[in-house]
Amino acid sequence: MSRPPIPGPQLVLIVCVAQIAAQIGAYVWAALLPRLATEWEIGPAEAGIVTGAFYFAYMFTAPVLVSLTDRIDAKRIYLLGATLIAVGHLGFAYGVDGFWSAVVARSLAGVGWAGVYMTGLKLLADRVDPGLMRRAVAWHAAGIGVSGALSFVLGDIAANVYGWRAAFEIAGWVAVAATALVLLAAPKAPPPQSEGPPTALLDFRPVLRNRAAMAYALTYCVHTWEMSVLRGWIVAFLAYVALTAPDPSTLWITPAMTATAVALIGTAASIFGNELSLRIGRERIVKLATLLSALAATALGILGPEGYGVAVTLAILAGAAIWLDSSTLTGGTSEAAEPGRRGQTLALHTTLGYAGGAIGPVVMGFILAAASPAEGYSDLAWAIGFLHTAFMGLAIRLIFSRLVAEQAAARH
Repeated sequence: MSRPPIPGPQLVLIVCVAQIAAQIGAYVWAALLPRLATEWEIGPAEAGIVTGAFYFAYMFTAPVLVSLTDRIDAKRIYLLGATLIAVGHLGFAYGVDGFWSAVVARSLAGVGWAGVYMTGLKLLADRVDPGLMRRAVAWHAAGIGVSGALSFVLGDIAANVYGWRAAFEIAGWVAVAATALVLLAAPKAPPPQSEGPPTALLDFRPVLRNRAAMAYALTYCVHTWEMSVLRGWIVAFLAYVALTAPDPSTLWITPAMTATAVALIGTAASIFGNELSLRIGRERIVKLATLLSALAATALGILGPEGYGVAVTLAILAGAAIWLDSSTLTGGTSEAAEPGRRGQTLALHTTLGYAGGAIGPVVMGFILAAASPAEGYSDLAWAIGFLHTAFMGLAIRLIFSRLVAEQAAARH
């Protein structure tokens, strides 16, 4: 006898818990970057490449994996992705010992995340009521945000107590638990049938013609660029400021603790932004967030090196500004998608997003390498690095406004 279906709210909770487990090791590398870079004798450019490897792997595999959810059950893709995340983390735990092996392990985790992140949303969209999905998107993002935030401080604590390999080992086995949870709890569901003519798996031309969806997807690209630069380099930046401009009254807030606070407060800002968008509209939230994030990045780059307490405060404010439209952007793309092409639309959305996520940390690393003296980082290098994200934010604000205006004109 088959078991009764799990009610929609319970299924949302189960998938969100699984996403927390899958994401709990996401930023252990970023938290441990200063000590591993020193131990392995790699510079900022190489460290940026390791950080970006996760996002590059995601970028190249997400179009295939997420698009496949229009043809086969998203649950199957999810299980593959969660397994690869576990393999990537356990690779660090049991074998990684330098630059190239770190690139491979982070790449495996990136492929895994391509099979889990948007696929988790698609898994829910195929199984729960559309009305529930509007808030499920925000809570799905919140669970991932909280888990990613905790990965900084949990990774730092585990590394201090048990060694850095143990931090990745714990993350790997928790990802195995995520695989088991979805395997046992999520019911099977057939993929929806496309309402339009069939297209090739990676034929994104119908999606590219959807101006509303592309406005949100392109903005998500720059949003993830900014977010990845902050998450990938904030620990290293704060460690630099702590050494060059210490503030005894705030040094108890370690760089890893600050990174966790940045992501937690950012997650709360994302939920707030999504709820506010339901009242005043998504377009206004996106325009506000892109402006605030550019201003915050400028302040962080110029004023942050003046003192550790200043840097901590500005980092938290920058995180809140960047995260403000996180759920709003994904929800906007999902809602603008044609029903039979939602998987394909989300695939392009997440691919563009993680393209930004891949390029941003690498660009930051090369800026730091080029603008810093041979013996280490410099105030000027960090200022240029963060100012480049401010420029990107202002540019995408103009592009978003133009695409939205074109979509509005097309309706009339």
